[in-house]
Amino acid sequence: MTTAETIKDLLSRKDALKRYLDIDNLSADIAQEEKKTEAANFWDDPKEAQKILKAIKAKKTWTTSFAEVAESCDDLAVMNEFFESGDATEEELLNQMESTRRKVEDLEFKNMLRNESDRLDAVLSINAGAGGVEAQDWAEMLMRMYIRYAETHNYRVAISNSLDGEGAGIKSVTMQIEGDFAYGYLKSETGVHRLVRVSPFNAQGKRMTSFASVSVTPLIDDSIEVVVDMSRLSWDTFRSGGAGGQNVNKVESGVRLRYQYKDPYTGAEEEILIENTETRDQPKNKENAMRLLRSQLYDRELKHRQEEQAKIKASQKKIEWGSQIRSYVMDDRRVKDHRTNYQTGDVTGVMDGKIDNFIKAYLMEFGADN
Repeated sequence: MTTAETIKDLLSRKDALKRYLDIDNLSADIAQEEKKTEAANFWDDPKEAQKILKAIKAKKTWTTSFAEVAESCDDLAVMNEFFESGDATEEELLNQMESTRRKVEDLEFKNMLRNESDRLDAVLSINAGAGGVEAQDWAEMLMRMYIRYAETHNYRVAISNSLDGEGAGIKSVTMQIEGDFAYGYLKSETGVHRLVRVSPFNAQGKRMTSFASVSVTPLIDDSIEVVVDMSRLSWDTFRSGGAGGQNVNKVESGVRLRYQYKDPYTGAEEEILIENTETRDQPKNKENAMRLLRSQLYDRELKHRQEEQAKIKASQKKIEWGSQIRSYVMDDRRVKDHRTNYQTGDVTGVMDGKIDNFIKAYLMEFGADN
């Protein structure tokens, strides 16, 4: 494709994004909702006010991103005119074209995250598989990978609950990852992750295979209604373990929530158990535990809707929780996703949180159906 054809293609894709995102109507909605915030009684109902502000913020995510793309496309058109008149170099034109291409592709990619839950924060849980210290070490490696990924994307990470392994690593951990579209991007990580390496815990230097399961659910906010039957809920308190001084051992700040869940569609009953030791403040831990419960209930409803959609689209491929989704083979310097067949030899980079290409490959193939 020539330079002129590339520029024409980018401008055409910009126009298509404007239509797909319905920018004109979004801008009108934002202006109308911002007028509401100017009313003298706007904060009389704080909960409703927060919902309106969050709705404005969510819509501005799209209009702001599109404005950046449109501005870059305008700059590209001007730069091309300068180049043709001899007032800009080819290098300057190519640099602007590459910058515009990245912005257009990023917004096209983000456009796949249009489900209601995609914009939400995420709850990411990791559980070590069978295999003792080797699997526990693998679970901790995955925890570090996701923390590094979050740091790279300026997401906030809070560990809600973790259980140390015996000798090394962790048996399990639950993290809240907060930031724009955290769930939309990380939902692709749900499944079983397989590690193959020469074990540092084996005296004979044998090649070992370990497994850890990852579960990602949306962390819902007050803008989404979830009904919790308080008659089915009970609390226990306990003393938090781990470092933290005398207070950890003397004050029952840890909370354990038990919820007797009844599936509204099948009638099946089970107990949902949530522990939270995030802070030394018991009321705050209770509040966090309730958020996690509401997130689980929302996720179950979301999965039910997806299952119903899957029945209609029975011919389409669907990724189910529990499948082995990715292999990390250290000796061969290879990480491969079995759903998309995307792979890379940059094992060190992946373990440092560089998993964007895996996420992009998954969303490009399955994003519309999840």
